[in-house]
Amino acid sequence: MTLDRALGLLVLFMAGALVAGAASPDFENRVKHGYADSNGVKIHYATIGSGPLMIMIHGFPDFWYSWRNQMEALADSYQVVAIDQRGYNLSDKPAGVENYDMKLLVGDVIAVIKHLGKDKAIIVGHDWGGAVSWSLATYAPQYVDKLIILNLPHLRGLSRELAHNPAQQKNSQYARNFQQPDAASKLTPEMLAQWVPDQQAKPKYIEAFKKSDMEAMLNYYKRNYPREPYTEDTSPVVKVKAPVLMIHGLKDWALLPGALNNTWEWLEKDLTLVTVPEAGHFVQADAPDFVNKTIKMWLGRGM
Repeated sequence: MTLDRALGLLVLFMAGALVAGAASPDFENRVKHGYADSNGVKIHYATIGSGPLMIMIHGFPDFWYSWRNQMEALADSYQVVAIDQRGYNLSDKPAGVENYDMKLLVGDVIAVIKHLGKDKAIIVGHDWGGAVSWSLATYAPQYVDKLIILNLPHLRGLSRELAHNPAQQKNSQYARNFQQPDAASKLTPEMLAQWVPDQQAKPKYIEAFKKSDMEAMLNYYKRNYPREPYTEDTSPVVKVKAPVLMIHGLKDWALLPGALNNTWEWLEKDLTLVTVPEAGHFVQADAPDFVNKTIKMWLGRGM
């Protein structure tokens, strides 16, 4: 299967059936922007609201604006900060696949927390942002108050499914294509923005992807995504110490729900798992009101 064909299928199946609600017209005027230094790499962030710190981390292909509906909904109780991961939009884009190692991606989030003068934060991650969030909560738990994951199974669950589930192996063809040396040359900003359901927001995504680095985006896959032959992770388990909320759109074609099984075996505290049957991979865009209410309820702030 060619990269163009694989990406087309990925976009088709990752997109959900629901329509995203728009943030208020003055939302962007109320958002403040800044940069944190992560060992010489500038990480851009957008922030709104006040209160306990909440860091939101996007995935592929995306940028901070993905969280606009959640930022606005939670700003009355939290300082909500959405970052551009390295390689994306206004953050730095260091060359070389080694500069996208998971340890460095985790370090970027820690740098933002420290830059904002906090010791820890509620961490919210989607897709690759979810992988970074799981890794942060596992290996630097002192920085994580609570953990919220959208459509990214625990990495051990994904490892297991890639090793044993033929359907997941088949549906991960896009990742194998992204790991090819010339993959970035076949991507365009317009192609990457196909998943965006909000037609008014789509031009913002195209502009952000024009500012991004295609090679950097795919370095996440080249450096961190498992490669064939797939094997299950059987290393000693380091359990996540924070309470966890997982929200998973079941129409996600890239990350099948089987990987959610047994997540509780890798956690020390409680797990709340919420599935959304009519949402796809970008559940925060497909079902924003439901996601917002679920997060608020789980955090104890009411519906």
